Amino acid sequence: MTSENATTATSPEQSALLALQRATHATLQLLAAELVDLNLTASEINALANLADGRGRTVSELGAAVGTRPTTLTGILDRLERRGHITRGTRAGDRRSVLIELTPTGRLAADTIRRTVTDLERRALGDLSPAQVDGFHAALRALTKASA
Repeated sequence: MTSENATTATSPEQSALLALQRATHATLQLLAAELVDLNLTASEINALANLADGRGRTVSELGAAVGTRPTTLTGILDRLERRGHITRGTRAGDRRSVLIELTPTGRLAADTIRRTVTDLERRALGDLSPAQVDGFHAALRALTKASA
């Protein structure tokens, strides 16, 4: 289903994609400010947030979760590993797959990130109805699918 607004946007103020980009930049700046003590980049914050559930992931799985190509993710993982936040090992039964897991230090950072993200979401989206939030997620899924 195509929205009339999405197909007839003629100005930057009417573009959903440009609004998403503005919101992304504002959110990243806010997260960076609130998480300054962790001394992490936005990409590192994203990777740790996606590992915060404690489940190890392969490079491909984590790349899909964070929206980054595996080649780009490698540099991020190198930095996180040097800082002692993650380990890279092999998955039981599949020695070819590299499994990314949090260290105790990484778990602390990931928990802090997850709490900060949850708090920001609550502040930013708290006045929206569940249907509005669901619609927002539907739009994000559509944009992700279109770019795949």
